Amino acid sequence: MNSPDFSWLMARPIAHRGLHDARKGVIENSISAARAAIAAGFGVEERLTESAGAVAMRSADELSRLRLRGANDAIPRFSEFLAEIGGRTPIIVEIKSAFDGDTTAAQRTALALARYSGPVAVESFDPDQIAFLRARAAALGILHRPLGIVGEAHYDADDWPQLSTAQRAELTHFLHYRRTLPDFLSWRVRDLPHAIPLLLREALKIPVTTWTVRSPEMAARAREWADQIVFEGFAP
Repeated sequence: MNSPDFSWLMARPIAHRGLHDARKGVIENSISAARAAIAAGFGVEERLTESAGAVAMRSADELSRLRLRGANDAIPRFSEFLAEIGGRTPIIVEIKSAFDGDTTAAQRTALALARYSGPVAVESFDPDQIAFLRARAAALGILHRPLGIVGEAHYDADDWPQLSTAQRAELTHFLHYRRTLPDFLSWRVRDLPHAIPLLLREALKIPVTTWTVRSPEMAARAREWADQIVFEGFAP
């Protein structure tokens, strides 16, 4: 059986949270930013409202009525976002978590993607999310979806207070590999070069993207160590 072809994932630069430009009223993670990325031929990687508080404390209907700060867009439902993209450009969906073992968001994401026909990859900093999807990919209907890990070199307590000592060690040394088996890695550009992306890319032939690239000079350096960039603030 042939392995799935994920070459589309590295085919073009990925617009970080869409091709956003606040000066033009195009806010990150908005449908307007996604439309701009499509028009420019970039992929899209998928906070900003006039309200405050925990997302979990509001219903989907309440969230859909919140306006994004500095724009006319409201928060779209994931299904609405997928319908708007309609397979016209690749989407990289990042699952955020509290690193508490709750995989509800991962499961709901998978169920939505199982009904979507366009190119989509799923990634997360949290190995539990990717391990959950990896173990249940067939049952969830996402065997054809690439799953990736977002990583960086250091997980200090100041930046990652929610992590236990064991979690820090697992992330720092990529000890989750056997259970996540990532199809790709997305690594922080400031931490390049680094042994983990080098070994995954060179020894295991796992493609590497790098985030967040904010200048042509940074892009030139990033491409020495990665296969594709996640960018914002300029047009690569």
